[in-house]
Amino acid sequence: MVNLLQANSLCYSPVLRNINLSLKPGELVALIGPNGAGKSTLLRLLTGYLTPDNGCCQLNGKSLAEWSAVDLSKQRAVMRQQTQLGFDWPVEEVIAMGRSPWEQQDGDSVVRHVMALSGCLPLAGRRYNTLSGGEQQRVQLARALAQLWVSDEPQGWLFLDEPTSALDLYHQQHLLRLLKQLTTAGKLHVCAVLHDLNLAALWADRLVLLHQGEIVVHGTASEVLQAEILSRWYGAELHIAQHPDNQTPQVFLAP
Repeated sequence: MVNLLQANSLCYSPVLRNINLSLKPGELVALIGPNGAGKSTLLRLLTGYLTPDNGCCQLNGKSLAEWSAVDLSKQRAVMRQQTQLGFDWPVEEVIAMGRSPWEQQDGDSVVRHVMALSGCLPLAGRRYNTLSGGEQQRVQLARALAQLWVSDEPQGWLFLDEPTSALDLYHQQHLLRLLKQLTTAGKLHVCAVLHDLNLAALWADRLVLLHQGEIVVHGTASEVLQAEILSRWYGAELHIAQHPDNQTPQVFLAP
């Protein structure tokens, strides 16, 4: 099927088993679950960085293993939770790395545009290794967006591993609003590992809850973020209320 990334019965011993998941452009999916649930491993399987022991992952009807490295890089980009570089490049050059799969000569304009979108323009001229953790995350997001940029917009599949972990409140809001806006255009899919359930509830179209290597619940925030479900799989005492601006469920830990 065109424009679909499909995981079929993925197994990766001993971390994951029997994972079935479909990802399509135009949506933001949040992978949630307790520590050790297999979220980051699933992300690496979905992007082709790991090979499953059983099952397969197909992009547009073709196994990830059958894609060339260059062609796959034009279809999906990955932002890891922490990215340490062995070289001290300026911010612009790190972001420009995302254009390496492409032969077009529009690299400078794309880099400038994604820097503006991601809030990286104030970082222009600075060395990557001098940035704070949150600033580095913003640069890595810009690099990933540059990698998927085609005809004035990002297209394909963007995978993010805890993209808000080092961001302050303003930049968390800015990043997730941006990702929601970009997916709404219909040509980009975002799959993000998120530990903050309230952020996932506010911006994700679907939540996929993993526990001990299996998908145990998936659906909208209202379907997944229920007290009995979260207490069972997270083991925490909590309460569910509604966001004051809409009907989105929000999670509060019991004192």
